[in-house]
Amino acid sequence: MSRQVGLYIEDLSEGQSASFTKTVTETDVVLFAGISGDTNPVHVDAEFAKGTIFKERIAHGMLTAGFISTVLGTKMPGPGAIYLSQTLNFKAPVKIGDTVTALCTVATIKVEKRRALIHCQCKVGDTVVVEGEAVIMVPSRKT
Repeated sequence: MSRQVGLYIEDLSEGQSASFTKTVTETDVVLFAGISGDTNPVHVDAEFAKGTIFKERIAHGMLTAGFISTVLGTKMPGPGAIYLSQTLNFKAPVKIGDTVTALCTVATIKVEKRRALIHCQCKVGDTVVVEGEAVIMVPSRKT
């Protein structure tokens, strides 16, 4: 098996970014409910959801936030990076059929500690639905 490695800490620069885009489907919501155990009816019961402020079912916030993990684990920094922490602010709902773009941008880098602070944002169109910051441990060429 070959070792997959994404970017090294020495490859990152402040302002560098990467993104991932996905349209949230009915299947995504149902599978996430099953995997996570989060069967809150606002996600899985259309009749219940009609009576909420959203007026229809919405995707799980953590499903949407998972797209941030996709960027960090597969694109930038990518394979070999270790997620240390994440803050999240849920700003607006994501509905089934919405197309979400997760954008991660390097805010600061501490090469000697192999750490990067990444600004994270998920948007549906021009609407920010999730935002926060992640701290990532990034492999170095020197170790």
